Amino acid sequence: MSVIVPVHKVQGYIRQCLDSILDSDISNLEVIAVDDHSPDGCGEILDEFAQRDPRVRVRHLDENVGLGHARNIGLDMATGDYVWFFDSDDHATEGAVRAICERLAETRPDVLVFDYARSYWSGKVKRSVINDLFREPPAPDVFTLQERPSVLEMMMTAWNKAIRREFLLDLGLRFSGGYYEDVNVTYPILMAAERLSLLDRVCYIYRQRRHGAITKTTGAKHFDAFAQYDRIFAFMDGMGEKADPFRHLMFDRTIWHLLVIIEREDRVHESDKARFFAEMSETYRRHEPPGHVPPDPEDKPFLADKHRMIKANDHRGFERVRAVEAKAQAARRRHRRVGRLSRRGVRMSKELAKDRYYRMQARLPVEEDLAVFAAYWYRGYACNPAAIYEKVRELAPDVRPVWVVKPGARSSMPDGVEYVVAGSPDYYRTLARAKYFVNNVNFPDFYVKRPEQVHLMTQHGTPLKKMGLDQMEYPVGAGDMDFEALITRSDRWDFLISSNPLSTEAWERGFPCGYEMLEIGYPRNDRLVTAGGDAAERARLRAELGLADDVTAILYAPTHRDYQRRYSPMFDIGRVMERLGEGHVLLLRAHYYYKIKNLAADLGWPRDRVVDVSGHRSVEDLMIASDALLTDYSSVMFDYANLDDRPIVIYANDWETYRLTRGVNFDLTATPPGAVATTEDELVDAFASRAAWGDAAAKDRADFRARFCPWDDGHAAERAVRRMFLGEKVPNPPR
Repeated sequence: MSVIVPVHKVQGYIRQCLDSILDSDISNLEVIAVDDHSPDGCGEILDEFAQRDPRVRVRHLDENVGLGHARNIGLDMATGDYVWFFDSDDHATEGAVRAICERLAETRPDVLVFDYARSYWSGKVKRSVINDLFREPPAPDVFTLQERPSVLEMMMTAWNKAIRREFLLDLGLRFSGGYYEDVNVTYPILMAAERLSLLDRVCYIYRQRRHGAITKTTGAKHFDAFAQYDRIFAFMDGMGEKADPFRHLMFDRTIWHLLVIIEREDRVHESDKARFFAEMSETYRRHEPPGHVPPDPEDKPFLADKHRMIKANDHRGFERVRAVEAKAQAARRRHRRVGRLSRRGVRMSKELAKDRYYRMQARLPVEEDLAVFAAYWYRGYACNPAAIYEKVRELAPDVRPVWVVKPGARSSMPDGVEYVVAGSPDYYRTLARAKYFVNNVNFPDFYVKRPEQVHLMTQHGTPLKKMGLDQMEYPVGAGDMDFEALITRSDRWDFLISSNPLSTEAWERGFPCGYEMLEIGYPRNDRLVTAGGDAAERARLRAELGLADDVTAILYAPTHRDYQRRYSPMFDIGRVMERLGEGHVLLLRAHYYYKIKNLAADLGWPRDRVVDVSGHRSVEDLMIASDALLTDYSSVMFDYANLDDRPIVIYANDWETYRLTRGVNFDLTATPPGAVATTEDELVDAFASRAAWGDAAAKDRADFRARFCPWDDGHAAERAVRRMFLGEKVPNPPR
């Protein structure tokens, strides 16, 4: 079997797609991936797969030709007995490829039809609503369409069918350009087939993306449907009397589909609907078969009236029928709502007063020079927002930046940085009136984004772990997260920063919203790129931390474990430091989720050898001051890799547990940024033997840096400011 996968702008989904097809030891399989001049990282990803799996063949096109023509190119390259046309943002179910191949071997059909399920961004997966057609009545192993015409009512897409290649080529059918490019192939092959077969199994997951589906884009392209159906009826005319048993059902399917297009609000422009309706009427007149029986008014009154109006070319009458139908549907919805209790509780008077004040301020004009900055749920001045803030003051001095902080974070704010305290009247006024918003997490749910306001989401780390909607498959990590609320908050973003190609893939999957992706590197890493080799700066920071020149300072920055209730070190820190000797000092930076006070003293560790820096204002200062990084799965490794080739040691004693409970985007143990230890002995040896400084570790760091730090050149913050605050179209760093 040849699986043909046209690829364009799906870098967040293509890995899952190909993994699902290749998740088998089937040798008589080839995957033909057609890179339809994709402007993102799809081409590189396809080449990765081809390098490690000889069953994958890649064709890179010099120009974008569209889905239909890309399928034709793949068909011309195919060598398999059967072809399966596969959309690159979808995926196969586990075991589907083997099940399809076994069914093909058993029945040798011209066309095999199998079932699918729709996968929604909310996590819901729903099998096709007409899956009963696979079973009622029971189908023989092989049949013709005349024996089972209900097959025409199944989803007429290319991806739920395996087609005998020579049969398809002999028919001379090709996918056309434009929208609905597969119907003029999928209907005719069923009519012409002498051997049809069904597989009552969900083999294909059809992803319902929130954004990006071509046929859910409003425009004149939907008029392409008329030409596609004309091609189908021309094919039937060429079949002569053999097509007569299918004409009535094919005609009803055509009108059904055209009704779907005109009645969906996201398809045909309102200004084009009269013209589209006139084309429908002409299609009805031209292709209605003799003796056609319209829908029964008793059974489907609205559909019967619509057919009557289409046949009479009465657009106004059609709209009247739709209006009556809409009223009937609204009445049914109102009836279902009767008796339901409101889910919103009564607010306390204090909260109500804040809400009223905020809404009053939101009716006043936006202050064009006011910018809001925040980080880590108002914990203080940090991360990417801090780097962008400093660049705003340099490049956009007319902008007035104001930070939002919790009451307890006021003492940590640098001198000269203006801020408001969360919950205060100034806080609500600032959120209501500011023009610009920069944050590395989302703002609260009560905030309502005004049309004039502009949001930049920076995120706060390269996502080794699953993020956003990807977390739905990992309930331990997701906890009680409200994914619908998460996406509602994320819909506010106008810009989203990506630090590397992996982040772009993960953000597109995890946050399928309408932002502009800024592939510019991480602003917070600008300082690491430019100051990492500054000996004077490094000496000053080490002196502030009390680090002698001759000690090896190891920054230990572990991540949060979703499967743990409280912070628990993964190894005996006191024992490890005793074994390493007096020449080593551990700078312990616990994750900000944990509220820890002087952990080193509490656990009896030697104070001069283990320094708790969890409360230190700047992790960048700690990185520059240190000699090496020790971490597990924290995103700090991606930042630290930008320093002047300093060692990184990964302690991965619970990798399998973390991978299964939190979910990860790649195998860190296979592509580490340096030495990897899984036991306490290996951890001590990585530092004591200086293996972390060795040639093998250095090569791993270089490979890691090339893959995950390609855009960190010291100018990320500048690119962010020029794009958001100055409105410049700044080119991204080269891929």
